[in-house]
Amino acid sequence: MIRQRSAIGLLLGPFVALLAVVFLAPTLYAIYLSFFARTHTGLGFGNGQTAFVGLRNYGVVLTDPSFLQGVGVTLLYSAVFIPLVIVGALSLALLFDSGVVRLRQISQTILFVPHAVPGIIATVIWLYLYTPGISPVIDLMKGLDLEVDFLGLEMVVPSLVNIALWSGLGYTTVIFFAALRAVPQEVIEAAAIDGAGPVRSAVTIKVPLIRGTIVTVLIFTVIGALQLFTEPMLLSKVTPLIGPRFTPNMYIYDAAFARNNHSLASAASVLLLIVCCLLSFAVTRGAARGGKA
Repeated sequence: MIRQRSAIGLLLGPFVALLAVVFLAPTLYAIYLSFFARTHTGLGFGNGQTAFVGLRNYGVVLTDPSFLQGVGVTLLYSAVFIPLVIVGALSLALLFDSGVVRLRQISQTILFVPHAVPGIIATVIWLYLYTPGISPVIDLMKGLDLEVDFLGLEMVVPSLVNIALWSGLGYTTVIFFAALRAVPQEVIEAAAIDGAGPVRSAVTIKVPLIRGTIVTVLIFTVIGALQLFTEPMLLSKVTPLIGPRFTPNMYIYDAAFARNNHSLASAASVLLLIVCCLLSFAVTRGAARGGKA
């Protein structure tokens, strides 16, 4: 028993140390910093002094219209992106697993390649395709009498979803496909003997058996969607519709590096962390109740 505990501690030690250094320590420092602010006396000259302000920074963030608007944009983006990537990847994985798609390995590679492209480069590529005057896609659409402003008011969020979907669909498909390959083949054969067709077998047998993988991917997808930053930050250079506080992460970046208000940025970061934890908990609880049902 002592040897087993020693082995467990030895194996978990590096992970716990890395978690403490990379996540726990910065989180605790951000929480601490969020309760303080720089105050000035007199005419406001000088560096001022740091004073305890309690929950004032949180009140400022929660009543800031730009932050609330950014939350709304992120929720809209998440409501469109998350179902598309989960349902799309799961559908593609089921097609690959069924053997209907020919040249399966080549198709998987083609789908996965966009994920290997760094997010900044992927956004620059799509920025080129979204920009009128230089985009071959827009020129082709004009030849077909179709005019679409990808950076316009109604297309900004769909354009962001398209970039993220292009980058993440293949990676998520590979994860689902790997889980499907682990499903016992005798279960599928038994269902076929009982008269279950490919669609029924996929919906009633394969998908429930990989529920754990779906929930895990869904949690990470939700967290990733709430941290939307790279794509709108780069697109903000070419469209006035995306301001410096377009999303909560951009609000945090602007508060910390443009306004030099690290306490406000810390408060916004803690709020975003709380939302991520609550949504992750909700997804986990919902999946657990669905499994029991």
